[in-house]
Amino acid sequence: MLTWKDIINFTQNSNPTPNRRVEKTPEQWKEILTDHQFKITRQKGTEMAHTGAHCTTHEPGKYHCACCAEPLFDSGIKFESGTGWPSFTQPVAENAIKYDKDISFGMVRVEVMCNVCDAHLGHVFPDGPEPSGLRYCVNSASIELEKQTQHEPK
Repeated sequence: MLTWKDIINFTQNSNPTPNRRVEKTPEQWKEILTDHQFKITRQKGTEMAHTGAHCTTHEPGKYHCACCAEPLFDSGIKFESGTGWPSFTQPVAENAIKYDKDISFGMVRVEVMCNVCDAHLGHVFPDGPEPSGLRYCVNSASIELEKQTQHEPK
């Protein structure tokens, strides 16, 4: 389980090695993303609070990167943070997320990105629920939910 100490270590030293890499030009990303997704994921934009499609989604499944389809978060660790953005306590794997110190807007924060394609997802904060104490605050446009299907009884 990742902790705030681990996150800070990643920002100061090096991020975990991803399983694979996906690299495209801005023009290639524009071909596969909506304008809104491109602004959020490739230009580090932020959705207005309470406007994203996944703010109140509670269906079982996995949230994947909207750019490269890499699994990032499981719905089982999603929680209501009251912030207006989907919030998670942990990624699906330690190497799913890339961390970077963000000093924009006069604040010091930790930006979270897809470790496979560098898509901007949002930020992580040390004010989440126990046991990790982490809150991954993610833009809905940067993730897509792959719903878990219920198996029919035989």
